[in-house]
Amino acid sequence: MNSLRSLVVFWLAAASAFAQQPGAGAPAQGEEPTFKSEVDIVNVLCSVRNKQGGLVANLGKDDFSVSENGKPQEIRYFARETNLPLTIGLLVDVSKSQERLIDEERQAASQFFSQVLGKKDLAFLIDFGAEAELLQDYTGSAKLLRSGLDGLKVNAPPPQIHPGPVPTIYQARGTILYDAVYLAANDKLRGQVGRKVIVLITDGNDQGSRLKIEEALRAAQKADTIIYGIDYYDPGAYGYGFGGGGGGEGVLKRMAEETGGRVFKVDRKHRLSDAFDQIQQEMRSQYSIGYLPADAAKDGSFRRIEIHTREKELKVQARKGYFASPPDRG
Repeated sequence: MNSLRSLVVFWLAAASAFAQQPGAGAPAQGEEPTFKSEVDIVNVLCSVRNKQGGLVANLGKDDFSVSENGKPQEIRYFARETNLPLTIGLLVDVSKSQERLIDEERQAASQFFSQVLGKKDLAFLIDFGAEAELLQDYTGSAKLLRSGLDGLKVNAPPPQIHPGPVPTIYQARGTILYDAVYLAANDKLRGQVGRKVIVLITDGNDQGSRLKIEEALRAAQKADTIIYGIDYYDPGAYGYGFGGGGGGEGVLKRMAEETGGRVFKVDRKHRLSDAFDQIQQEMRSQYSIGYLPADAAKDGSFRRIEIHTREKELKVQARKGYFASPPDRG
């Protein structure tokens, strides 16, 4: 197993603005778009839902409009139910508060990988608690991923002794959620092409990350990565009291909404396997929209994207924008 902890200090010192992963020129009719770094087309994956929350998968190019920083953009290519390669990073919270949930996480994730991975798809597995660890690197093998899932175990910080008179200055590294998302997006997904997804199983509480949520989100946006949050917590775990929730719903919602994903709640009425099924359905019902920005400046600014449909009652789910950064030179 390759521990990711040793890389954190380096990334904190050397992290810099990374390139928006741009798409290639517009493909011929009926072809999937290809991707080359020297072309500046912005690619956006989106899902559309009706008033009842059902997925709408039968729209065409003319049903959509796109704007960047409030200015209309011409859609250069469009694909429905895209077959672009899919890369999935599954991040599982194995902090002490999740101890009694790990067996179900293992079983549901194994079934998810078996069902969702196609011939060109890849996945990797990271667990995080006091540290983040890569349990399985890129693979298209559901068997290898199942083996990696067998390695899920509680990762809690060792007991700490506070020698000073003010112990409150100590910040235990109990659940490094933001660090884990940053590492998955920046180190594993930034260089990939096609569809990129982080599936995050956690109660949403961060304790001890060296990075802030804004830095984790920025890394995901630069990697063009969609985050799906699965809000899963143990009501009986220490610190939650009686009948309380995990408390991290707002964190997961922010990560998902900013990157074009969703949050799924696991409780007595909604199983973890149901959340995986919904994520799978959504990934199979996406639209791929590409446009050449009217503002071609590579000034590093964040460009806000809005996508609408002609039918006003439909709701589009897509990332909020991208960073207009120059290509990586490293």
